[in-house]
Amino acid sequence: MGKPTGFLEIERTDRGYDAPAERLKTWKEFVHPLPEAQLRQQAARCMDCGIPFCHQGCPVNNQIPDFNNLIYRDHWKHALDNLQSTNNFPEFTGRICPAPCEASCTLNIQDTPVTIKTIECQIIDRGWDEGWIKPEPSPRGSGKRVAVVGSGPAGLACAQQLARAGHAPTVFEKSDRIGGLLRYGIPDFKMEKHLIDRRIKQMEGEGVIFRCGFEVGKDVSVQRLLDDYDVLVMAGGAEDPRDLPAPGRDLAGVHFAMEFLTQQNKRNAGDAEEQAAPQGTLSAAGKHVVVIGGGDTGSDCIGTSNRHGALSVTQLEIMPRPPERENKQVTWPDWPLKLRTSSSHEEGCEREFAVATKRFVGEGGRVTAIECVRLEWRDGRMHEVEGSNFELKADLVLLAMGFVGPRHDGFVQQAGVELDGRGNVKANVDDYRTSTENIFTCGDMRRGQSLVVWAIREGRQCARAVDEYLMGATKLPR
Repeated sequence: MGKPTGFLEIERTDRGYDAPAERLKTWKEFVHPLPEAQLRQQAARCMDCGIPFCHQGCPVNNQIPDFNNLIYRDHWKHALDNLQSTNNFPEFTGRICPAPCEASCTLNIQDTPVTIKTIECQIIDRGWDEGWIKPEPSPRGSGKRVAVVGSGPAGLACAQQLARAGHAPTVFEKSDRIGGLLRYGIPDFKMEKHLIDRRIKQMEGEGVIFRCGFEVGKDVSVQRLLDDYDVLVMAGGAEDPRDLPAPGRDLAGVHFAMEFLTQQNKRNAGDAEEQAAPQGTLSAAGKHVVVIGGGDTGSDCIGTSNRHGALSVTQLEIMPRPPERENKQVTWPDWPLKLRTSSSHEEGCEREFAVATKRFVGEGGRVTAIECVRLEWRDGRMHEVEGSNFELKADLVLLAMGFVGPRHDGFVQQAGVELDGRGNVKANVDDYRTSTENIFTCGDMRRGQSLVVWAIREGRQCARAVDEYLMGATKLPR
């Protein structure tokens, strides 16, 4: 490495944020990049650790020590080339990935991992600023056409790799804009959408065709695509939200998180209110908001509610409160279970752990409160604590408990593919082929709800499998 003693001499420093009071006034990103000299110092902290455990934590196989060393030596263009050789969209992962690579970093044994995510993000951002990132079209075409259904990170990565292999991919998206949950599930304050638009233009320059407003299984049949294309790739994501069928669930004011988040992203994109909220406006302004679910989607609902001007926001998690710091001897280099406080939590939120919702309380057909009970862990199971029932005032309840898998009606049903035990489209990670001829699958539609990095990895690997299937051999990387 460029500076073998860097981790001994340089303290960990990461990107800063605008103060909560300031960032709540805007929907823009609020992260402050590190000055270049400081970023190079942070890259110098990367150890010559022999076995780079960060590789274990990174699903897209980023060559992390290599690009850290290149940044330390001020070789930005080479660092960019290295990064893009494994990751199609570092500007996405550098913003919304939870950075399992940093959890696996050797320096995380003492809670001071290398700022890998920050370095990755600033490499790609500089690449765009310098004009280094351009379309990379294939010098010759294969004559093969591929339909990719779904424009989330898996579908986009798959389509880009196929185009670079010389095929002609068309991406079908049922929404009015490209991006899937990147577009409508991630708030703008975490990732602004011009980043997606910029990539789309690059991919169009590489020969990818995009078709918005086409719901496969409804507007166009699966059989029609199989007739018109050599291969169909199912990359539609895991869109079926986990519900909470408690008494009072049908009260007005109880909604899935994605209904709430999508509306705001459409407003930020400039849509009129009747386009953003055709079923009626969802707003947290002046309301007591309860978010049920302790994950990233719940955190996004908190940040959005506070920007609306909520009177209060409470987040409920059914699992016990995790420890502030994990036991490194037990967990490292694996992803640890520990208390995670997001930037949205810092903006204002009450957090309740080991709490279950018993029923939704309403008046005049609208939710006014929820009845909860506290839980305790005994005998390997969660049990209700006797006499612990309590009520929370709630004018708006957002269900952010994750997704159970892909929707089965329409597209999946018409494809006639075999499903696994969890209801996902069944395929292995060697060839990504479904049980139906000429149909492949990747991303959350195959593996279930997961991270953007896993979606990109599966999209890339699926593209390689499709290329090999069509041509008999492939030069695309896994």
